[in-house]
Amino acid sequence: MRQLELLAPARNCDIGIAAIDCGADAVYIAGPAFGARQAAGNSMEDIRNLCGYAHRFGTRIFITFNTILYDDELQEARRLMHGFRDAGADALIVQDLAILKMAAEDGLDIPLHASTQCAIRTPEDAIFLEKLGFSRLVLERELSLEQIRKIRDAVSCELEFFVHGALCVCYSGQCYLSENIAGRSANRGACIQACRSRYDLTDREGKTLAKDKPLLSLKDFRLRDRLEDLAEAGVTSFKIEGRLKNISYVKNVVRDYSIAIDRIIERQEDGRCDTGPADTGGSGYCRASFGKVSGGFTPDTDKTFNRGYTELFIDGKRGSWASSDSAKSMGEEIGTISYVSKDRDMLRVSPAGTSRSKGRNRWEEEGRDKRNDDGKGNGGTSAQGIKELKLNNGDGFSFVKGAEVIGFRGDICNGLEIRCRRVPELFVGARLYRNVDTAFEKMLEREKPVREITVGLEAAFSDNAAEGNGGTDRFVLSVSARSEDGRYITVTAGAGSEEAADRERMISVISGQLSKKTGHYRFELRSVRAMENGNLQDTPSVLPFMTAAALNGIRRSIASALDEIPCKKLPLLRRDIPQALNRISESASHAERANAAATYRENIANQLAKSVYEDAGFEIKGMAYELEHPQGAELMRTKYCIRHELGICPKQKKGQTPAPLYLLNNGRRLALNFDCSRCEMTVSIPQFRM
Repeated sequence: MRQLELLAPARNCDIGIAAIDCGADAVYIAGPAFGARQAAGNSMEDIRNLCGYAHRFGTRIFITFNTILYDDELQEARRLMHGFRDAGADALIVQDLAILKMAAEDGLDIPLHASTQCAIRTPEDAIFLEKLGFSRLVLERELSLEQIRKIRDAVSCELEFFVHGALCVCYSGQCYLSENIAGRSANRGACIQACRSRYDLTDREGKTLAKDKPLLSLKDFRLRDRLEDLAEAGVTSFKIEGRLKNISYVKNVVRDYSIAIDRIIERQEDGRCDTGPADTGGSGYCRASFGKVSGGFTPDTDKTFNRGYTELFIDGKRGSWASSDSAKSMGEEIGTISYVSKDRDMLRVSPAGTSRSKGRNRWEEEGRDKRNDDGKGNGGTSAQGIKELKLNNGDGFSFVKGAEVIGFRGDICNGLEIRCRRVPELFVGARLYRNVDTAFEKMLEREKPVREITVGLEAAFSDNAAEGNGGTDRFVLSVSARSEDGRYITVTAGAGSEEAADRERMISVISGQLSKKTGHYRFELRSVRAMENGNLQDTPSVLPFMTAAALNGIRRSIASALDEIPCKKLPLLRRDIPQALNRISESASHAERANAAATYRENIANQLAKSVYEDAGFEIKGMAYELEHPQGAELMRTKYCIRHELGICPKQKKGQTPAPLYLLNNGRRLALNFDCSRCEMTVSIPQFRM
């Protein structure tokens, strides 16, 4: 069976634990340094604590170690690598090939995953990185299912793919705009997110085509409904973006995707790897960790931060990818403002898709499950799949006026009437969005899911007197326990000498007390038998009388004994990195790469990384952009095309030519050029003055 892994982001240890409780099979988190988000670092002690919690469920912890490194940072990076291994981390996600070299030199036994920053877009890219010793590749978000299948056919290592969250407009690892503008490198975890800024767009003659819009800002990714397609294409790990997101966001999205994966597995003939490691071959799927998640809130990814959603290029087709008027989260559309008071402190809303039935206002919600109102102020959906509109005191709202996004709080919400502090910009006809649903946020905090390992129990009684054995207790109880991950123990305890007057009632008491939850275990008593005349009988004629307290003590002893045995994690692919580097050095084969020269795009920032490329037969024609700022370099290359977005692509509209366009922001001008043969756009500094 093939494992399906839900990989969740964590800014800190608390968010990582919440993600695990909500169903994550793995968590990625930064350590003290060299993660691609400078604002999301964690101490080694935090990493150790998170690993300890995660490994209860066989959940894995991956460390984002994916910035490029300078020569004077290599020793610190080497020290941290060993620290992560000792803290219990299961893999490192890396970009800089110096880490491969150091791992080989030190014999460091920890899998290395090639970060999305490695810009893995072709089978040739994938083959090269696999031959270097990477055991997993994090693919570019812009790939189609067909492109993923081609990579899957070319390599045997695991494939990881982003399925939800923010989208960088540029191919990962090859954005140098932030470094050029502010000296803050995206490849060093310090991106200023210039792609979320507002720009004017002009042609070569200076004609304005668009004004004051976030023209490089994309919608957010959402592939919840395409997970099975991705699995069939060969993806092992479904990755959620968001190491800078808050705990509410992570909990909501993780729970939503965990439910979706469980539904895929439920449709398979065999539902789960119950007792041991999953086979990487064969038919069917299983989760990549253990523990069933139950209870808690009902997730809804429309209610947390998003810029609108897109499936990007997954079907090999272009669509409307830009985030439109705002690079911020507008929230879910509520409707249109139909009335504004003279003092601009009260408004009424006509709901989007208004339908009146029995006095209730509702709007349609596409693509969601039909959920009934939970009675807790969260709305929900009706039996017809129509979402109930319920506004709450304290909800946050937003609307667009001109080029500006205006936000405000609803102090008192009564039906479709909202009272607030004076908002001068309010006007009739504006589309109103809700970007904070206070009832939903309270539900996320209040109603927490519970994750538990299922443990099957089999109880067997023996009668010392009947068997001629001595002992303080006439009866002895042996309970065998097998957890879903394959741990097996037997606990034996004296069961007293008094016979139960009512055998059926005693069986009920035994079952009731042993089939309970203790810690993170859910116990299920599956049989009660007794040794009679040398044989175990399924319907014992005599049972001892046991108190509930005694049975509870036995159950707790079983839980303690299981805690002494590590949860059996499902296998994680490993490769022999020293052997891989030796082989590639001996062959000096770079035939798999379309380009045998290493330029600034390979992001080589230190001598160790340079030596890896040289050993692989590459000619070094340039070091990292951060070191040299080569003139004429592409600051971005993107699958997203502004011409296509505006309907002026030569392939869309006859008479159009792919002439350069220009972005203007605060006196700065950027040139847009169009590589129509590849259907890509580039961003660079103009080589002439207009």
